[in-house]
Amino acid sequence: MAKLRKGHQKSNKANSWFARVIMITVLLIAALIALMFDLPIGLNDHSSNDSSSNVRPKNLTKAVYREYVPEANQGEVVHHDFYSLSYVEEWEQSEWVAYELTKESLQEKNVPRAKRFNEDKSVRTKSARHSDYTHSGFTRGHLAPAGDMAFDVNAMRQCFYMSNMSPQPRAFNNGVWKELEETVRDWAYKKDVLYVVTGPIFNDEDYETIGNNEVAVPDSFYKIIVQPEKEHTISFIIPNELSNRHLKSYIVSIDEVEKITGLDFYNGVLDDNIESQAQIGNWPFNEKKYNQRVQNWNKQ
Repeated sequence: MAKLRKGHQKSNKANSWFARVIMITVLLIAALIALMFDLPIGLNDHSSNDSSSNVRPKNLTKAVYREYVPEANQGEVVHHDFYSLSYVEEWEQSEWVAYELTKESLQEKNVPRAKRFNEDKSVRTKSARHSDYTHSGFTRGHLAPAGDMAFDVNAMRQCFYMSNMSPQPRAFNNGVWKELEETVRDWAYKKDVLYVVTGPIFNDEDYETIGNNEVAVPDSFYKIIVQPEKEHTISFIIPNELSNRHLKSYIVSIDEVEKITGLDFYNGVLDDNIESQAQIGNWPFNEKKYNQRVQNWNKQ
């Protein structure tokens, strides 16, 4: 029995050694195949540079919307993971922010809202700072809304960069601007994919500024929404103030936004006839949301 047990132990060691050799060989072959065909290696690879990032919606790619961003007029173009911007140093904010909004991203479980506003270190000339807005009487108004970036930890963190902020009175930010942002999300949910461009408007050079970096306070804001599949568009220009007016009263054509801002949107992408029209029929509005804004949000 002793010899049999000793022999049995030797046999187990030999088999164990042989099994390890086979396993290592299989792993090496798998790694070579993965490298040849550019396949992910490992169970925890989410194809993200940010290890804290959630798995992204499969149809929401980083660069899809970028071919639709406007030409930069005065600013420095910066591409973040899920939105792009053109930063104007003179204004200490972006002249436009562009991104893709999808039904799929809205169906993702929302990540926690970011708690910190951070300087955008991707901006070569340096962005505004959190302290510029402190005690100014203006909120840090998102251009790419946090609600549109809630599908991903990294997207949420980056949308709190100060390059994505613009001075807005609380009554505007929590009122008509909030209603428009929620309405755009409703449209994206129904239309699957939207491209959004938004930014500030300054009527002249004599604008108010806040903070040590002299952040310019816009007279109004524009937002352009395009459903690329059907080339349906709708655009808005809304004064940067409390409003009891219906969103429909702020609808304009893309041409009107271009004339006021000096920017060229969707050049070579949309037909000139489409850009010259103020489309309404393809975009339903929620009257309950409008009433909620006038009766509640505007009074907070």
